[in-house]
Amino acid sequence: MSIPPDEVEAPADDAVLFRSSPWRTFALMFAVVLLAYVAVSPLVGLVLGAPDERWWSTLAQGAVIGVVVAGGYALSARSALPTWVRASSGGLELAAQGSDPVLLAWPDIDHVVVRRDGLRTMLDVTPVDLDRVHPVSEEDEGWPAIRDDDADPQGRPAFTADLTEVWPGPRALRRELARRMH
Repeated sequence: MSIPPDEVEAPADDAVLFRSSPWRTFALMFAVVLLAYVAVSPLVGLVLGAPDERWWSTLAQGAVIGVVVAGGYALSARSALPTWVRASSGGLELAAQGSDPVLLAWPDIDHVVVRRDGLRTMLDVTPVDLDRVHPVSEEDEGWPAIRDDDADPQGRPAFTADLTEVWPGPRALRRELARRMH
């Protein structure tokens, strides 16, 4: 189990924390499922020749299905793996999908990319050298996932994290990273 950011002392007083939020996940999944149900339900009724339903009945059915699906996903094992990123003048801390956190000082980071991968928003952090990555704890749960395909032009590995469920959102993290990296 990953160490929560509350149990890790920030490397500097100006730290800004971005962490996965089960409520954000629930709200996002609920909205997607509700919109999909409301959009598709009349088409299914038309194809099957079912009698027209009142709009509020379709909306109520979509809301119930949305709560069940979003609740199931928010409580699932995938969603329960916490991700957090903390940026400060001391560096960038990263714990992704249940990993132990690592700390990279800003000079130890070659580049950071926030990118889209389908519907997900991903963070790639390429260190100058893996030997300059500092584990934050003595526990040995493992580092965040490392992407070692063509993520870097020089072929260097990069830590990767799914930011889709992170709050404040990926845009705020992108602004904070731009401010710190330059």
